[in-house]
Amino acid sequence: MENYLSIIIPVYNEEETVIEILGQVLSVQLCGGLQKEILIVNDCSNDSTEAVITGFIQRNPEVKIKYFKHEINKGKGAALHTGINAASGTFTIIQDADLEYDPMEYNDLLRP
Repeated sequence: MENYLSIIIPVYNEEETVIEILGQVLSVQLCGGLQKEILIVNDCSNDSTEAVITGFIQRNPEVKIKYFKHEINKGKGAALHTGINAASGTFTIIQDADLEYDPMEYNDLLRP
């Protein structure tokens, strides 16, 4: 059984940044042989976020991505709960889609 880092990405109206953050997440090489499990939780975005995400998933079928969509906006906390409940990784991290956190720091968090 492989070890996974579950990366939960809550999104709400992130059409401008979600592709960039997904690209950054994919480019990170994790330490310790960890693989990535990406869980995207769309909290009822009302822009083109969903189309951008589904297009990304279709273009990257080799990537382990789980996509969830709230039918009504429930807030970031609920989006995180959805992702955490679906995560199957050995470790879990939260990655905001607005580029606030740098995916290149994942290994710094995992080493300890």
